[in-house]
Amino acid sequence: MAVHSRVYGTGMYVPDEVITNQDLARIVDTSDEWIVTRTGMRERRRAHGDQAASDLAIPAALAALDEAGITARDLDMIIVATVTPDTLFPSTACLMQERLGARSIPAFDVSAGCTGAIYAISLAHQLLSLGTYRHILVVGVEMLTRITNWSDRSTCVLFGDAAGAIVLGPSDDGVHGLLGFHLASDGGRGHTLHMPAGGSRMPATRDTVDRNLHTLHMRGNEIYKTAVTTMYDSCKILLDHEKLSPQDVDVYVFHQANLRIIEAVGKRLGVSSDKVFVNIHKYGNTSSASTLLAIHEARREGAIKPGSLVLQVAFGAGLTWGGILWRW
Repeated sequence: MAVHSRVYGTGMYVPDEVITNQDLARIVDTSDEWIVTRTGMRERRRAHGDQAASDLAIPAALAALDEAGITARDLDMIIVATVTPDTLFPSTACLMQERLGARSIPAFDVSAGCTGAIYAISLAHQLLSLGTYRHILVVGVEMLTRITNWSDRSTCVLFGDAAGAIVLGPSDDGVHGLLGFHLASDGGRGHTLHMPAGGSRMPATRDTVDRNLHTLHMRGNEIYKTAVTTMYDSCKILLDHEKLSPQDVDVYVFHQANLRIIEAVGKRLGVSSDKVFVNIHKYGNTSSASTLLAIHEARREGAIKPGSLVLQVAFGAGLTWGGILWRW
């Protein structure tokens, strides 16, 4: 018999260093007004030079485990969503398994860009539904400042470092928890958001480094249109499946990539801005960590309450997109 899954605990971690719009204006031709008007961002965080993705992920995971009332020894699986792992291998999830002191449980990374946490939670939910596992830790962590071209003013203002975590387990009542999910991709548009070098197609050479091919490349205008359309589509698919209207949702948690994108999706859905949680002004785009940070803060600030209907939606590199409908 299938088992529903629900959230047992959430956590987050952001580095201490804050990069303001004024800081960026000192290194590229931009301004606070330009950045805020076009993105809604005011600050973002940058990790210390000696920190890697797992160093951000560990405190976020510990906070989620603490709220869940369990220890790492109780975990049955660890899934980490990231495009900026400590190393290509071993996976960041395996590094976390050892550092957390978890048992010899399955641990692996998922690469789905900014939709990574949605993909990872959906996978965890299906595994929990089989009844084989009871506690799964999902982490979204990114060190995007490490793959940012700081001379490109169109992208260097956008990204920050952060980690968000969530512990999932079976629902006791079969009512509260994950109600449905939607996942999709279009590899034909992957070139609009990618990092050209660093893989088997283009291994690292002096030339690839000199040409900044190990940094993020994005076609902003194309991404904007795709993001609005795909996130709206995910919302409609999930709502229609449950025979709900957009107004039935209590809190929308969209990927925090650009405030204009967030507002455009909300407008297409016909929902008021007070239903849409926003924290992009504090952290910028943190990719796979984005929606997990937003959910954690929305809970902490009282926007998400027991019984709230929450729609978590993202889009990202791949291109990928998808959403999760929760009854909290």
